[in-house]
This record gives sequence, structure tokens and C-alpha cells, in this order.
Amino acid sequence: MKALIQWLATICFVVAGVALLAAPAHAAEFTPTRFAMTDSGTVGKPDVILIPGLASSAAVWDTEAKKLSPNYSLHIVQVAGFAGALAGPNATGGNMLAAIVDELHAYIVANKLHPVVIGHSLGGLLTLMLADKYPQDVRKIIVVDSLPFYGAVFAPESTVETIKPTAEAMKQQLSAASDDQFAAMLPLMVAGMVANEEARKLVTQSSMSSNRAVFAEAMFEDLQTDLRSDVKNIQTPMLLLYPYDPTLQKNQANYDKTYHDAYETKPNITITRIDGSRHFIMYDQPEKMDAAIHAFLQ
Repeated sequence: MKALIQWLATICFVVAGVALLAAPAHAAEFTPTRFAMTDSGTVGKPDVILIPGLASSAAVWDTEAKKLSPNYSLHIVQVAGFAGALAGPNATGGNMLAAIVDELHAYIVANKLHPVVIGHSLGGLLTLMLADKYPQDVRKIIVVDSLPFYGAVFAPESTVETIKPTAEAMKQQLSAASDDQFAAMLPLMVAGMVANEEARKLVTQSSMSSNRAVFAEAMFEDLQTDLRSDVKNIQTPMLLLYPYDPTLQKNQANYDKTYHDAYETKPNITITRIDGSRHFIMYDQPEKMDAAIHAFLQ
């Protein structure tokens, strides 16, 4: 009889969408359009949202997700327009990053989550934006190699206004490049971001299969987002992971200073440098990254 009742409940869910017995643990009342979400891990465990970076596939989190899965319920973001995903409204113009943050908030509220949010690169900026605008949404945040204002990499005294011509030129160049031209740019770019040879192929493939307009707009908005004056107000406990590769960064003291200065006013922060890695820490030093994440979460 119990089996019959469960079977009937499943049929009712398919037909009417109302059977609680058959509903997934995080059946969202809200369907995002700016990203897709894949759930994995262990239902009933603490929630973790993972956000990949610029032009990246959700698959960048595969190794870390396997390590987190036994103890956490995972929600892995795929930004629309990146890595072959349909672009949807992300291809329609400006305010893309703000719209993604608003949809992340809506997803969290609809699913009654209070997650840890982990973001890499552009995903790290989105994580900061979420914690800044919706502090009640997040329990802890982990930012993997991201700054509150990326424009500071060009010059510490940069502002949104002074960096805008450069950002616009980069956006135009990226948008106008042919596929062949873009493919010719990638090897040098990717080599500087990841040391692992096999992972370079994955990063290249994700970039090549990304919608170029979405790619260019996201990069432009990243360069036009400055949270330096906001970080002091983000009370959420935070772990910052940043890489260090002496073959790329010759002046270690100045390199360290860039990250520490950027988050100098952030309360409740732990800053950890991951040696022997470039930008994609999850590919170059997965064990070190996982150890730092687990230590922070526990």
C-alpha cells in the first residue's frame, strides 16, 4: 500500500507539480535566467554555492565538489553565455553582474538557504557583491583569487573613471576579434593563468565556446565594479585564497601587498596564499585549496 501511495504521489507531481513526496529537496519556486544551477552533494547537509569565473565552465569545481560532497549540499552555478551555455538575457547588454547577483539572492530565498558561497575570479567578485547587497543571505564566503576592484592591477591609484577608456577598448577588441584572432590570443593568456598543461586545454575550450558578447560585457563590468569602499561593511566571515608562482611574480612582497591592501579594511577575514599556483588554483594546487577550504568551513 505504501508503495502504491508513493507511486500515485509521483504521478500527481508530474501532472500537477504539487506532490511533496516526489519533490526534490531544493525545488525552487524561482527559475533563474542569468545562470543554471546544478545540485549535488548530500541533501540535508549545510549548503554551499560554487560560482566559476569569467568564461569558465561549472566543471572547474568538479574536483573540489567531490571533496565537499559527503558533508555539504552543493549548488553549482553555470553562468549563461559562458562555456557553451546559452546566453539568454546575459547577451542583452549592461548590468549583467548586478542581475546575476539579484537572481542568486532570489534563488537563495526561494530555496530557504543560508549557504557558504565560494567564487573564483569573476565569481569571487559576484560573491562579494552578494555579501555586500544581501548580507543576510550568506553564512560565510570564500573568494578565490579576486579583488574588490580589478582595475587596481593596472595601477593602484586607478578608479572606475580612469580605467573606463581601457575597459572600453578591451571590450571592443574582444568583441571585434574573429574566432581565429581570438584563438591566437588565448595560448599566452591561458598560460599565464594556469600551469597545469591538461587544464590549459579545458580553460581554452571554455573560453572559445563562450558567447563573445557576454564574455566582453562581463569583463567590462568587472573592470567597472569597485567595492574597495564596501569591504569594510561586509561582516560575513571570509576566506581569501590567492596564488603565488615565483616564475610570474618576481617581487613577492609587492605581490602579497596587493591582496592584503585590497582587503585591509575587511573584518572577519582569513587570507591564505597558495604557493605553486597560478590563477586557477583548483587546477594547479587542488589539494592545498581543498585543505584551506575545509579548515575554514570547519
